[in-house]
Amino acid sequence: MNRMPSATLTAPVPLLGKDRAGAPAADPLAAFQALTKGQPAPGWLARPVLAGWGLPPERTSITLIAVSENATFRVSVDGVPVQVLRVHRPGYVEDPSDIAAELGWVQALSTETAIPVPAVIPLADGSTVLRFWDGDAWWFAVSFAFVAGTVLEDLDDPTPYYRRIGALTARMHEHSRGFQLPDGHSRFSWDLSDMLGRDCRWGDWRHAVRSDAELRLLERAEASALAAVADAPRGAEHWGLIHADLRPSNIMIDGDELTVIDFDDCGFGWYGYDFASALSFIEHRDYAPRLARDWVAGYREHAEADDGWLERACALSMLRRLTMLGWTVTHRADALPGTLFSEQLPGSLAVAERYLASPSWLLE
Repeated sequence: MNRMPSATLTAPVPLLGKDRAGAPAADPLAAFQALTKGQPAPGWLARPVLAGWGLPPERTSITLIAVSENATFRVSVDGVPVQVLRVHRPGYVEDPSDIAAELGWVQALSTETAIPVPAVIPLADGSTVLRFWDGDAWWFAVSFAFVAGTVLEDLDDPTPYYRRIGALTARMHEHSRGFQLPDGHSRFSWDLSDMLGRDCRWGDWRHAVRSDAELRLLERAEASALAAVADAPRGAEHWGLIHADLRPSNIMIDGDELTVIDFDDCGFGWYGYDFASALSFIEHRDYAPRLARDWVAGYREHAEADDGWLERACALSMLRRLTMLGWTVTHRADALPGTLFSEQLPGSLAVAERYLASPSWLLE
């Protein structure tokens, strides 16, 4: 099989001690739970990273940017940001070849399209995925070139960019339809069982509700949306490799240039799911329908989106809302800005009511 190699540190990395400073515990991301943005990486992580990428220890700083599905760090040398390090949550992607598949798509987008994406930074040995042992678990890490600018989410008003987000997404879908993963590489899917249910990827949304009335409302909306996509086509025009999280927090802006980042959730799913993910966490806000319409207008500049496609995309948006409500059960509140985390349950109830009243409400 044609697998991308991975660097391996076979000897256990010395730990700082199983304390709040950061050694892994039962929760795979507990190593980072005590850290806040801007704090340095714990030594059990910094040591293999410095060795793997051949970085000078005395001149390099590794500081936490965010913890969500994985932990992201800024790597600076002599005070200048040079890389963005992503440390994968153990168990989220278990095979380094699957991570290499993600990197392969990013590299293909870079060389085969004009879509701006960050460059993958190989390790000192030329491989792309660092695999290291902390004494309790295997961890994977990858690195990308630092992208200047700020994430769209941090702008006072990112809404004017949704037409361009839709256009970027359509261009990525066009590339996906002709892209083949190398032999021996695979990615997970975003099928219905991956989004919802007891064994879904991020957590069952039912654990977030507070009453039987809330449960019944959300279950009605779930059932209606599931019915709408039950017979959704899975041919190459409708199903393929998608970013699956292409929203303002995963798009950098520098001047007028947009760069798509953070492909760690990419997998196989309906292309309409990227419409749903673009509105993640904000579907309940008053401006969401305008964003949805702008996204569709941009998408249609490069790809078809007929009424049936849009109907299924709106249903997937309802299901994505429930998926992300489940996500709040298993993730840190500071993974979302401001009050957005606390808005998720009441907002989901409002979205469910609107969807049940009119399944295409987002585009009306």
